[in-house]
Amino acid sequence: MLTCGKLRKVFTEETSQQITPLSEQHAEPPVPTPEVKELSAREIRWLPWLEVVKALAIWTTSIGLLLFVPVIFAIPYIIYASVQAGKFYPEILTSTGVLFVSVAAIVPAHLLTLFVTRSILGEGKPYSFWKAIKFEWPEFAPPVIVTLISVLLAAVLLGFAYVVTTLYGGQKTDLDLLIESSMYTRVATAFVALATAPLVEEVIYRGVLYPAVEKAAGMGIAIAVVSLLFAGVHVLQYKNNISVIIMITMLSIVLTVARAVTGSMLPSFIIHLVFNGIQSVVIVASGLVDKDLLK
Repeated sequence: MLTCGKLRKVFTEETSQQITPLSEQHAEPPVPTPEVKELSAREIRWLPWLEVVKALAIWTTSIGLLLFVPVIFAIPYIIYASVQAGKFYPEILTSTGVLFVSVAAIVPAHLLTLFVTRSILGEGKPYSFWKAIKFEWPEFAPPVIVTLISVLLAAVLLGFAYVVTTLYGGQKTDLDLLIESSMYTRVATAFVALATAPLVEEVIYRGVLYPAVEKAAGMGIAIAVVSLLFAGVHVLQYKNNISVIIMITMLSIVLTVARAVTGSMLPSFIIHLVFNGIQSVVIVASGLVDKDLLK
């Protein structure tokens, strides 16, 4: 048996061993977080206008591509025709071959426009380019209803165009003279009007320009500015025909209002596609009736 003295000694030794302090551990100091600079009220107010500047830069680029790409494509044909003729003469610039190449070159110009726009808007974005420009079905109605209403609006616009043309008439426009130059140019014009023009024009005007201006200046100003820009670009083609100018202006307003009301670019694209598609069929069909164009 252990005596009281021995018990006291054992207890004292065990207690002293248990309360021995642990070796001091040194923790790493916390990594300082970078300070985030807060934007001033003035900087925040100007941010939407920077988006407007970017949108106008994209719009200007699209116009430049439409002007210069056809010229670049036409130069080889002009050189070829001049070599064949043994000399250069001014009539080559308005020959059927140059006109056809110039119209066909609008397709690569449109493709380059899409590439540039996607590169600028898609940079650093976690979502897709098409979602960024609102190329999606509106949430307030089923796709079938949206499509039917869009097709109906396109038909109404075509009816309005017929009435305006009947009332005011007008001379042949530059576009009329272009498509009448040859059957090949006529078909190329119809193809561009159906295959690439509705998509690219809607991307630029209702997908890029409209939301930027709306965010900076409001819906009313955005509708007015985008409608005027779209109509203004097309006026150069129809400057000598007031009825066509009225029609293009009305089309521009309807397309932009559709974008504003629905919050989506898809309805305006459908309206534009149907409107141009029916006209493309008429362009080709009327050319087949004119036998002289087949020569």
